[in-house]
Amino acid sequence: MDYQQTLDYIYSYIDYETMHLPRDAANYDLRRMDELLELAGNPHLQAKSVHVAGTNGKGSIASMVASALSDAGYTTGLYTSPHLIALNERIKFNDKLISDEELVGLVKDLKPHIEAVDKRATYGHLTTFEILTVLAFGYFAKKKAEFQVLEVGLGGRLDATNVITPELCIISPISLDHMEVLGDSLAKISAEKAGIIKPSVPVVLSPQPAEAAAVIEKTCKRLGSELIKVGSELSWQSLGFEGGRQRLKVKGRRDSYKLAIPLLGRYQLANSATAVAALEVLAARGFKVTKESIVSGLERVSWPGRLQVLKERPLILVDGAHNTEAVRSLKQAIGDYFKFERAVLILGMSFDRDMSAVVSELLPLFDIVIATRSRHPRAMEAKALSSGLAGRGVKAEIAKDVPSALSQALEIAGDKDLICAAGSLFIAAEVIEQKGRLF
Repeated sequence: MDYQQTLDYIYSYIDYETMHLPRDAANYDLRRMDELLELAGNPHLQAKSVHVAGTNGKGSIASMVASALSDAGYTTGLYTSPHLIALNERIKFNDKLISDEELVGLVKDLKPHIEAVDKRATYGHLTTFEILTVLAFGYFAKKKAEFQVLEVGLGGRLDATNVITPELCIISPISLDHMEVLGDSLAKISAEKAGIIKPSVPVVLSPQPAEAAAVIEKTCKRLGSELIKVGSELSWQSLGFEGGRQRLKVKGRRDSYKLAIPLLGRYQLANSATAVAALEVLAARGFKVTKESIVSGLERVSWPGRLQVLKERPLILVDGAHNTEAVRSLKQAIGDYFKFERAVLILGMSFDRDMSAVVSELLPLFDIVIATRSRHPRAMEAKALSSGLAGRGVKAEIAKDVPSALSQALEIAGDKDLICAAGSLFIAAEVIEQKGRLF
């Protein structure tokens, strides 16, 4: 198989990320993962693991931790999802994406085992995400990674990554999301996230709503797991914004750190403190994580598609905000960092997202709204999005796709204006693709 045939093969399995249907918790069964991993030689057991769950910020935190571990001298794998442009982005080793050739080779080796497990289907059929997760484990084992930092794909308890016993667990801020699978309350969703917690394994907890924190605390107490609360046991202070970087001071349990991170948004300050807390736990457990590696690792972290500035004049900003908390953070960041005359919003959403938060929190900032859709199969049609906005008193222009929407926005915007693309990571990704083409 060549690279495209390899991608086609991976996507030929059940892919809940692209299915135009609500997900069903009954379809998730970790015993499929156990079967496939056993046949593959249990690659997930080869490296020390850090497991990151949560609703918002888990990818940023995972990237920060992996970057600092690399700076500490550890060979480090990072597994995140979804990808922005190329699937290879999900699997990194020492900050480098898996190559096309390496991905092809891994799939070739794993293919007989995939087909054996899927043919038996003892516990149901394999999914694309499960296959990708095993490929990531296999790649990290092949590269002899000393650490693997794993971002949960969905929830925690039944997520394909939840087959390891990590050195520590991290839980980022929890909010209402994927309720059709995880539950219709913050307590139920938190219980699913808490499913990654293992007996006697430390847990670093980002600042949480009280209802979510109570569930995590109860789980940690039951399992005898130390709980480190960011915001009470660790604190942070903003030192301002300079040279495209946020500067902050984090007072940890072991030391204090002055950091300069290349990521925007106040929430990244809390994410940075969470990453520091996690890295201090690893240092306390005997790993060679130093103050210097923490500072330098966070200084060079990269997490595109989240409050990313693509152009200065006009200001072009992309952000994957797609739920209430993320939209509020985007609104806050626009007020914190940017000055402009007029603002144009390119908006696209998945069909199962609630646009209420977008309308109430974000749209009042914008003079013009362009409704569009990404190429993603779960994307809401532009006309449907426009109709939904109209029903909430918002008039939006319609563009058939992201390049068309961006062209419209560029025709409208002057040098002192803002163009913001949001509502979905896939919208952000497709605007990024146009850099060097349309702007």
